Amino acid sequence: MFVPKYSITNKILKDIGIVEASREVIMHAPLVPAWEAKFRKEAIERTIHHGTHLEGNPLSSEEVRDVLDGQEVIARDRDIQEIINYRNVLKFIDGVFAQIGQSGNYSFTIETILEMHKLTTEKILPPESSGKFRIRQVVIRNTKSGQISYTPPPAVEVPYLVEDLVNWINSDEAKMVHPIIKAGIIHYELARIHPFVDGNGRVARGVATLILFLDGYDIRKFFSFEEYFDENPMQYYLTLQAVSNQLVLDTHERDLTPWLEYFIEGVAIELNQVKEKVQRISVDARIKDKLGEQVALNERQMIIMEYLHRHKGMQNKDFRKVFPDFSDDTVLRELKFLKQKGLVKKTGGTKKATYVLK
Repeated sequence: MFVPKYSITNKILKDIGIVEASREVIMHAPLVPAWEAKFRKEAIERTIHHGTHLEGNPLSSEEVRDVLDGQEVIARDRDIQEIINYRNVLKFIDGVFAQIGQSGNYSFTIETILEMHKLTTEKILPPESSGKFRIRQVVIRNTKSGQISYTPPPAVEVPYLVEDLVNWINSDEAKMVHPIIKAGIIHYELARIHPFVDGNGRVARGVATLILFLDGYDIRKFFSFEEYFDENPMQYYLTLQAVSNQLVLDTHERDLTPWLEYFIEGVAIELNQVKEKVQRISVDARIKDKLGEQVALNERQMIIMEYLHRHKGMQNKDFRKVFPDFSDDTVLRELKFLKQKGLVKKTGGTKKATYVLK
């Protein structure tokens, strides 16, 4: 049976502490529904953009948003399909999470992994390879030098290795492992096994995300750790390969500690950034206390409030920078609404007027 080998280092403990502190703030921050929807939408967009860009998709974040919004984008059919597919994977994760809940009593299945791969590679791989384990040997090559950097296990071993991993996920031992550590272990092991001819990275990260959700770490679906990986993809792949290429007699003797330190640091950085953003606009609680009701702000009004939190004030000269596509009159109308609600006040004369939080 698969038994991961790793050590709980001071770095891991420190980063898990950051994760827990951030999670506490995010989970209990009072936000109006409009902000909550905005955060989730942004997390989905970041996950899809960085998750596919990490694998070589050239579409920009703006183009990804256009694809998700149903707008026409001039790009290769494959690149657009990858975006659509990864959105479907995230929808599938939401569906499984909604069905099973976060009781911690789930029974994870091989079929779930295969379905996630099928969704990831729909219209990209032929039907005989989509949602199916590979039946031939593959190698990982350095894109610049062409040299083989990693050779995954033989194809004949793949079904047994994945079954071993799934059995561990459902074991009593795994239920005692911290969800972030467990997600990191699962991500590494799927990347090491490399069970498919293509789409292994997206499936590994998708399964890790699903496990986090099922273990109660959905964190309001505000986060996306793909951005951390995509900021330095070379470090991501080298860290994975450094563990996989350890010279040991038994693959279970590989020490996952370096990978887990890297993975957990990424989760800590992402959640800390989300926490800081949530804190900046969690004045919704004060707004509710002040007005006796929650105020559903529109997109422009939310942007103004966030800008005021970050910069402490806004002048007419800032309008074009914050809203390049809207007239000054439009911005002034939004500020007038916020003033009427008692959220913003105006100081100074007409030409040098400054709007600040009240």
